[in-house]
Amino acid sequence: MGCGRVGAASASALEAHGHSVAVVDQNPTSFRRLADGFSGRRITGLGFDKDILSEAGIGEAFGFAAVSSGDNSNILAARVVRETFGVENVVARIYDHNRAEVYERLGIATVAAVPWAADQVLRSVLPSGAITEYQDPTGQISISVIDVHPDWVGSNLTELERVAGGRVAFISRLGRAETPGPDMVFQSGDRLYLATATDQVAEAERTLARPPEAEE
Repeated sequence: MGCGRVGAASASALEAHGHSVAVVDQNPTSFRRLADGFSGRRITGLGFDKDILSEAGIGEAFGFAAVSSGDNSNILAARVVRETFGVENVVARIYDHNRAEVYERLGIATVAAVPWAADQVLRSVLPSGAITEYQDPTGQISISVIDVHPDWVGSNLTELERVAGGRVAFISRLGRAETPGPDMVFQSGDRLYLATATDQVAEAERTLARPPEAEE
């Protein structure tokens, strides 16, 4: 929902990844921002209207991104899609930081109005494991976003470091970055940024994607 700069870029990127895409915007001239050759559907209307969402194919959707210019519209659309249509991978673009924290607590991922927002949208709508954020100049060390199995919630970060063979660089929690303290535990909704040897990223991802092994 929303065919501004972020919406158009996200739609084109999703299509380039092989996904079918529908774009909803109440202003039909906004569709001019879509890349040449974009073959997805263009739906004119309000993105929180149930009939418009149905026309766009929300019943078969894997993910939904509300990235219009209005916080209220984005949150309303995200909640309708999550609560009425049962779509799990939902993200809303929020300009007000305080409101973003509230909706993060409700389980709705949010992205800020920043230049890399389109990349953030893809990560929220299509979670796909480890994403490398940084590599040192030699390419030997990487900081990657690692998907963590929900059974790790409540575990101390030092335990995650032990099994993953890396160091937690920081945690993104409720829209804010936090450096780990000695007693910090992993919470539901946290995004884990792990520093590890580049050739060990895949193994760390596989390890944390599984639930903790039960102690004998």
